[in-house]
Amino acid sequence: PDLLFPGCELTASTKSYTFQVDEEDDSDHILALSVVCLTDGAKDECNVVEVVGRNHENQEIAVPVANLKLSCQPLLSLDNFKLQPPVTFRLAAGSGPVHLAGWHQIVHREDASFEEDDDLSEEEEELPPIMPAKK
Repeated sequence: PDLLFPGCELTASTKSYTFQVDEEDDSDHILALSVVCLTDGAKDECNVVEVVGRNHENQEIAVPVANLKLSCQPLLSLDNFKLQPPVTFRLAAGSGPVHLAGWHQIVHREDASFEEDDDLSEEEEELPPIMPAKK
């Protein structure tokens, strides 16, 4: 089931927010970022939002995902940019406020194995033979 990510707001006084899940939870979690936007009180300055996570070698990496400015781009749709928690959102430049919104999906291990079984049965289905086109 998808859960609404309540979002977070990054400001000059709160420059980062970390979304994490319980380490003992053996479910798979996906956080999808939908929208990043400037909110009431934002100045006309560049506001750079970074996503801080870990790469395949478990090294911390920071990637800018939005550069917002009130006069030219106050909002950015990220089309459900998927991330795997834990992930930190950081206001790398500007004073905000910048609001981030999206959704959180939890996939339980039992659900994942059930989905895999469905995929296998679909692959085993026989397809009808391809007939030549009539002239």
